[in-house]
Amino acid sequence: MMSLKTVLTYFRRLAFAVMLMVLPLTSQATPANMLIYIHPNEYKHPLKLWHFYYDYWFEQGPVVEPLARNMLAEAFGEVGMCGAVNEARSLVWIQPRIYYNPHMTIFYAEIRASVYTSRGEPVATYLGEAKKHGFLDVVPQTRIEAVYQEAMQNLVANMQKDPDLKVLVAEGEINRDAGGACALVPNLPPPKLFDLDYLIKGVN
Repeated sequence: MMSLKTVLTYFRRLAFAVMLMVLPLTSQATPANMLIYIHPNEYKHPLKLWHFYYDYWFEQGPVVEPLARNMLAEAFGEVGMCGAVNEARSLVWIQPRIYYNPHMTIFYAEIRASVYTSRGEPVATYLGEAKKHGFLDVVPQTRIEAVYQEAMQNLVANMQKDPDLKVLVAEGEINRDAGGACALVPNLPPPKLFDLDYLIKGVN
């Protein structure tokens, strides 16, 4: 009959062997259909919204990133962030803009998505826009999040109208070092703006 010490040693070795077998499987991440790039300045440098008697400072990156991740994933499948994922079929540079009109008490938001192949070749740029009424001195963060959410919804809707983009994110070449291409995104030539009017005329 085996002693308790022998039994414990046996199970420890068995557990270690199972861990070695499972480790290679868990380390192989699924390639992303889209790898999202947001410039570091959007996290480091606050933006000022101006009012006659009250200004509001905030960073755009922390507001826009979760919206982009969730909505792009829902529309196009697996997505990742540059710096966290290396393998991908496409790159998308998210560029948010916002300003406040104190006369009209309106928040205006714009989000551009410049899409590249996994190796950095320009594909197209898409635009999402939104506006919302609100006072800058009354829950401004909530207003900012709401107008950016609408702009992101508009952006995704416009991106989904491009059949070539759907093919790219579903069947594009997987670059095992797309994370490296991410670092070059700000220096890549900007893709042309996707022309929705031309698309509509072509259909009609």
